Amino acid sequence: MNMLEKLRQFYLQIGQQLSRFLEPLALFFLRFMVAKVFLDSGLTKWDGFLKFNVEKYDLFMYEFFCPDPVRPGALQLCNPETLEYVEGSFVVKIIELLAVSAGVVEVLLPILLILGLFSRFAALGLIGMTLFIQLAVFPTWDHWINPASWWAASLLVIVACGPGILSIDRLLGLDAKAATAKKQI
Repeated sequence: MNMLEKLRQFYLQIGQQLSRFLEPLALFFLRFMVAKVFLDSGLTKWDGFLKFNVEKYDLFMYEFFCPDPVRPGALQLCNPETLEYVEGSFVVKIIELLAVSAGVVEVLLPILLILGLFSRFAALGLIGMTLFIQLAVFPTWDHWINPASWWAASLLVIVACGPGILSIDRLLGLDAKAATAKKQI
């Protein structure tokens, strides 16, 4: 074995050991960090258990879907001339439903992600939320580059690699790596 081959083997062994010890921690911290962003946002939408913070309706109605000034490319659901809604209209009901749904999803999916339960499903749901925020609410590149692209990249790693060994998915055999290992036994 020549010197170059020995160096290659040494490098491979070091890489395998680092992966074996650091991958579970990296995937756990990645799940936790991205989940915390959404969970913190979700918790602000609630005044207690199952008690939605009604002030958040205004956030959705006027900041997200009827901003003043109007954000070019943003989804605008109010009258563009008056920047008002027709009280009790179907659009208002949809926005209220979106607000409550976002509050539920921004709490439920991050909790699943932290626990490592149905992790890929939770990550895909949060990717969907990230895309909606990016495309409908803040459709500018400066918002995409920071922070939305970091959320999406972190969540894509979880979808691609799974939650790792420090997860309920792995414990229950819901992770592809755990299922493959069981088949080999």
